[in-house]
Amino acid sequence: MTQNQTNIRTIAFDADDTLWRNEDIFIHAQDEFMRLLLPYHDEAYIRAHLAEVQIKNLTHFGYGIKGFTLSMIETAIELTEGRISGKEIHEIIELAKRMLASPVELLDNIKDVLSKLKGHYQLLVITKGDLLDQESKLARSGIADYFDVIEVVSDKTSDAYAQILQRHKIPTDQFLMVGNSLKSDILPVLDLGAQALHIPYHSTWDHEQVNDEVLLQYPQLTTLKGVSELINWLDFKR
Repeated sequence: MTQNQTNIRTIAFDADDTLWRNEDIFIHAQDEFMRLLLPYHDEAYIRAHLAEVQIKNLTHFGYGIKGFTLSMIETAIELTEGRISGKEIHEIIELAKRMLASPVELLDNIKDVLSKLKGHYQLLVITKGDLLDQESKLARSGIADYFDVIEVVSDKTSDAYAQILQRHKIPTDQFLMVGNSLKSDILPVLDLGAQALHIPYHSTWDHEQVNDEVLLQYPQLTTLKGVSELINWLDFKR
């Protein structure tokens, strides 16, 4: 165990695809959206256009299901040149409601890890997305009581992390972030001089991808195979 690991007093977890499954819900929704628009265009073109609209709309609607829904509606209108019917728009809205009602499925070993860490470290959730949706998922997850602080932010930048640490009086050298997204959970935290552990999920939205040239700038990057390895990485003994 290194000196830095010894100093850790606060551990923050990303939520979507770190604590529970999320990207799978979006993948399934996109598949349903494709079937709706296939009479108008081929699948590759629809997917590419939807991705472009989503990224363009992030500054307007932010992350999450509601912004994704508005992007699907905009894409449908554009790709059908306004011929999309009210019935089909209603199908997109119903799809969004099903996404929001999806059960929260915790990833493997999450409860076990949190139960071991609770009381020994200050535990946080730092996640981005729609506030109402994230609060609902946390409440339904059955793990809310493990956390001392919940932070839902519009985006995860170094400045956003710095403000959270300042607000809760957390020293940078005592902070560890755990997450699946290199772009959102890991690199901004390393830029602050804090520590971060990357735990990949089996699929990642293209917008969250980071190229190899960027990664080479972070020799301190550490990737674990699963959250259960966090206990060993900390050399934690209960």
